[in-house]
Amino acid sequence: MFNIISKSKLCLTLALSVWWSSCVNANQPVVIKHNKIDSPKEEYQFGLLKLALSYSAHNYQLNESPTYLTQQKLMSDLGSNNVHVAWVGTSSQYEQNFQPIRVPLFKGLLGYRIFLIKPENQQHFEHVHSVEDLANLTAGQVRTWVDTQILQQADLPVVTANKFGNLFYMLEGERFDYFPRSVYSAFAEKQKFPELGLSVEDNLILMYTLPAYFFVNKDNTALYHEITAGLQQAIEDGSFDDYMYNHPLIKDALELSNIQNRKVIKLNNPYLPPQTPIDDQRLWFNVAKH
Repeated sequence: MFNIISKSKLCLTLALSVWWSSCVNANQPVVIKHNKIDSPKEEYQFGLLKLALSYSAHNYQLNESPTYLTQQKLMSDLGSNNVHVAWVGTSSQYEQNFQPIRVPLFKGLLGYRIFLIKPENQQHFEHVHSVEDLANLTAGQVRTWVDTQILQQADLPVVTANKFGNLFYMLEGERFDYFPRSVYSAFAEKQKFPELGLSVEDNLILMYTLPAYFFVNKDNTALYHEITAGLQQAIEDGSFDDYMYNHPLIKDALELSNIQNRKVIKLNNPYLPPQTPIDDQRLWFNVAKH
């Protein structure tokens, strides 16, 4: 079994090397396959990928998948090299199976969670001051997301679904009380489903450390180095911050979410890999500065 796996891995490594070298040597565009861009959040992360690659001397052709891939399918395709780059929230399992580029794409805002709720249920959240208070209400989340595990380890009740899109209708149908969404997602998603009449809860914010990274196949070292170098240069010259804070997704979210005046409930993320660059302040959002 070991020999079969080793030979398979070697074949993939060689295939990736040949793919990269043939494109570069022939002065052809290097084709990079990625997930379908179907939302402002995906467009933002795709823009960061283009920013990182803009520092390269190579020519790239970015091809999106014909349909949007669920996170589980996306990472499976990354492992088989049907997709060359993915952007997702990190976990120990992902960092073990794939090569993370440890630059948080949202500067940690992925772990700043405000709630989509039914507007008539705002009163249920008025007296929530702690994790223990919040445990009297039930969250909704995608079954395979690390967020679900983070909530559950904090003893918060969670109803799960296999498909992300189903959760909005489950919330409207009162299968659970709140859907924790990142500060940059909640308002955009409220607008995306106007027929459901959802609202954003007024006062609370859950906070836990959860960076989103670009991931590549472990054998795709050339692409890893290209994206890493580009992101590092973008951080150094300020273009990363310029892009992020001027992007409508982030700019509007920070204006609408009123983070500074929300009641903070902090959760531990025991699934955070130890290599997370917590101490590099350049990489993280600072509430006091915004």
